[in-house]
Amino acid sequence: MLAITAGLGYLTFQILRPFIGSIMWGIVLSIVFYPLYNYLGRYLKWKSLTSFIVLVIIIAIIIGPFSYFAYLLINELQDISRHLGTGNMALLHDVLSYPTVHYLLDWISTIFNLPFSEADVEKTLTDNALLMGKDLIGKIPGGLGSVVTVFINFIFMTLAIFFMLKDGAAFLRKSRDYMPFSEQQKDRLATQIRDIVISTIYGGVLVAVLEGITGGIAYSALGLRSPVLWGAATAISSFIPMVGSFAVWGVIALYFFLQVSVMKGVILVLVGIFGISIVDYGLRPMLIGSRTRMPVIVIFFSVLGGIKLFGLLGLIMGPLVVALFVSVMDIFRNIETDRNQG
Repeated sequence: MLAITAGLGYLTFQILRPFIGSIMWGIVLSIVFYPLYNYLGRYLKWKSLTSFIVLVIIIAIIIGPFSYFAYLLINELQDISRHLGTGNMALLHDVLSYPTVHYLLDWISTIFNLPFSEADVEKTLTDNALLMGKDLIGKIPGGLGSVVTVFINFIFMTLAIFFMLKDGAAFLRKSRDYMPFSEQQKDRLATQIRDIVISTIYGGVLVAVLEGITGGIAYSALGLRSPVLWGAATAISSFIPMVGSFAVWGVIALYFFLQVSVMKGVILVLVGIFGISIVDYGLRPMLIGSRTRMPVIVIFFSVLGGIKLFGLLGLIMGPLVVALFVSVMDIFRNIETDRNQG
């Protein structure tokens, strides 16, 4: 029976494999927008109508702001890759020749007895930047590929979203019957998964996106080159323990102070403290509340690993998979504890 089950499971995976990407996007977007579906469900009696309305909202967001963001991000990446590929590192030379930076390099060389010069540092950074630029050029797609394939995958994703919103709750209730746990353990697992998913997706990813949007708007208003890319970097850096998004906007503010304009640096510091930081320290506790929280360092690495494994989808799928794994491991730990106590 185990061999038959494993064989059928493998064949099922092979059958669904061409649609895994669409299904995963459907799962992620269904989770993100399920609170909206649940809210509208209080006033609408038909699940199909509620699912359709939420699906229209999701499609409008994907076709509108998200597509425009992806377009700007790809253009900025291509611009940076071309800039690195030409070897034009005038900005790096200006930064290294700044008196404060020059003093720090001399101090490091003296303290650690490292015989390097400003030219050595510039050459090392330039060579690595060129390698990064070539790698970046290789990874940026030349186009959208097959328009037909993209359209078909989009249709499959919308179908997945519609039926997951409409029948997802019933499917999860039905799946409880296949879990080898007691009813109490199933309830505990469901509660833990719900709390961790909410704290990870809404308290982590949503807050990161809002920080990135706030930072991107500020960077664009201050005339920073590639504001969308730096906004995305701000969003990802919000998962860094202790430092958070300051790792990006703080460095950019320092650059403004040293190279561009003190006034721009002051403005960005004010935006960082009273805008980006308020999103982090004000909104995150409101969204998470007293729910179970994953350690920030775990979320950080799950986001980076998820992006590497799933691409852009990994921004949400990475923390979600890790959250589910933590929940299952915790329920097994509680089973062993209950068994020992019994």
